[in-house]
Amino acid sequence: STMTTEDAASSQIKPQHATNEETSSEKPRRRRVIRRRANRASANTIPDSIAKNQALLLAIESSLPADYEFEILKTVWRIETSKAPHVALQMPEGLLMYSCTVADILRKFSVAKTISILGDVTYGACCIDDLGAKALGADLLVHYGHSCLVPLTTTAIPCLYVFVEIRVDVEHLVESFCKTCEVGTRVHVMGTVQFRSAIAASAKALNERERPSTIPQAKPLSPGEVLGCTAPSGLGQPAESKEGDDKVPRTNHVMLFIADGRFHLEAAMIANPSLRALRYDPYSKTLTDEKYETEKMKSIRHNAIHKAMDPSIKTFGIILGTLGRQGNPAILGHVRALLKRHNKRCFVLLLSEIFPKKLDMFSHVDAWVQIACPRLSVDWGHFFTKPVLSPYELNVALGEEHYREVYPMDFYKEKSGRWSNYHEDNRHRVIQNEA
Repeated sequence: STMTTEDAASSQIKPQHATNEETSSEKPRRRRVIRRRANRASANTIPDSIAKNQALLLAIESSLPADYEFEILKTVWRIETSKAPHVALQMPEGLLMYSCTVADILRKFSVAKTISILGDVTYGACCIDDLGAKALGADLLVHYGHSCLVPLTTTAIPCLYVFVEIRVDVEHLVESFCKTCEVGTRVHVMGTVQFRSAIAASAKALNERERPSTIPQAKPLSPGEVLGCTAPSGLGQPAESKEGDDKVPRTNHVMLFIADGRFHLEAAMIANPSLRALRYDPYSKTLTDEKYETEKMKSIRHNAIHKAMDPSIKTFGIILGTLGRQGNPAILGHVRALLKRHNKRCFVLLLSEIFPKKLDMFSHVDAWVQIACPRLSVDWGHFFTKPVLSPYELNVALGEEHYREVYPMDFYKEKSGRWSNYHEDNRHRVIQNEA
């Protein structure tokens, strides 16, 4: 319970010199009753009418894959508590095949009268399309397959994130790793959010098999979670040799990454170039040794930054990504103010996806900076006629930030630079004073 200032004052002992007359003349204070708030946990507890609904449980068991956790019960309960008559579902390409089945179940077993499926491409949680769902008239958006990157306090309508955890044969994973790496190997276990339970179970099992394991975290992401643009860094950093020679990599440190593709893994490899990377694919049940041409990538990006530093570069095009919430207006405000301060002309172009032929139409533009996904510049920047920089690279080009030897993968990481989404000036996604 809480105590008001008035309560605190009334609870103080009367001064000893107060007379009986003074004390008796005071009117008795009314007793204040402070009601405790209802237990928040009970509000989130799924009632038996849903959790033990045999028809609903049978529909889930017979219609959806057993290894995929779509959290149908939690979703039905959220729809019930929200009293949402119109619900929109958003899924990445790999889960879209289940969207109609999920929609049918929710339509039958919840109060929702309308279930809409958003079919536009969804690359990650940054693509959450709350604005599109609102325009459609939805009362609730359920986003599948990604973690909560865009704060729920900033979305246009209430949103529910469903990670869709996927069950993994952890025993096979651990056995495969132990046959590959010797006892004493230090392991940093990471992966995509769908495999977060497998990450924790694998680290525990590897510790028991004498492979000391850690689960690194790039807050506010979940432990071990990696995005295509954000990953834990500084793992297995080079150590000084006893002879005082140059730093050498710690070869007994290994990254174990659980994922069915390379996109997220590459972010972890870029952020930790000295680590050996092993990827376990839970579908093919294979453990592979992965490589990334870090120095080649850095050379390409350094050249793009150097071109943008040329005094002849006068006009910048600022691309604000409109695919879901990829583009952060607060970063846009910072970029625009930065360019104006350096006497550069600029304009803003809204694009859902960026293609070379589209940008070639703007022949008067000398260079571009895109506020969408940093990996667009890293992976595809060399296919464009003019430099296409990320916000971090623009800061380097204008001399506002030093060039980092380890290319930053921190777009959604706390305590990162002005180019990142969780910088204190950007996390509320509101353009500040650009003066």
